[in-house]
Amino acid sequence: MILEVAQLPVKAGEEAEFEAAFAEAEKIISAQPGFLSHELVRGADADNGSQYVLLVRWETVAAHQEGFRSSADYQAWRELL
Repeated sequence: MILEVAQLPVKAGEEAEFEAAFAEAEKIISAQPGFLSHELVRGADADNGSQYVLLVRWETVAAHQEGFRSSADYQAWRELL
């Protein structure tokens, strides 16, 4: 198992929109071969919106890098977020 850690900055006032988009994006990532689980955590920066951290557990590095990140699904996922 590997753990991917992605920092996702969101502008102040756009948190609800981001979370709605993530609800759609998580359907894409969770359907990928080698995906195990994920967790989205929100932190706040009083002067600069919110900082989200996405933790994704994959079976292997290849499932993440060569599978998901090389797929058309990855592009759709990025567009949502």
